[in-house]
Amino acid sequence: MVEVTFSPITLSPQELRKIDAYWRAANYLSVGQIYLLDNPLLRESLKLEHIKPRLLGHWGTTPGLIFIYAHLNRVIKAQDLNMIFIAGPGHGAPALVANTYLEGTYSEIYSSVSQDEEGMHKLF
Repeated sequence: MVEVTFSPITLSPQELRKIDAYWRAANYLSVGQIYLLDNPLLRESLKLEHIKPRLLGHWGTTPGLIFIYAHLNRVIKAQDLNMIFIAGPGHGAPALVANTYLEGTYSEIYSSVSQDEEGMHKLF
């Protein structure tokens, strides 16, 4: 087993802005998967018919999983690590789907879920 040590570092303002933007985007995609049936880019004010009648998943673990995923990706790239993030099945699924959608791998596997408004609609 390879031991990886992390020394405390401070992110640059640019790195912090990027990680925050990524985290917020993944959170939005997760919320959309859980709650939205239509109107994925909120081009119009939300209406009852835009909300799913039956929610799939829940918000509980989502922000934390996204936070871990985003920072692990940052560390993997910075240190060229050979690493995998494993999370159990269940309520956190929207977080992992959101991350893989953002990085493009979800659309590689599910080509009908494109990285545009139509794809977001299908993802939600």
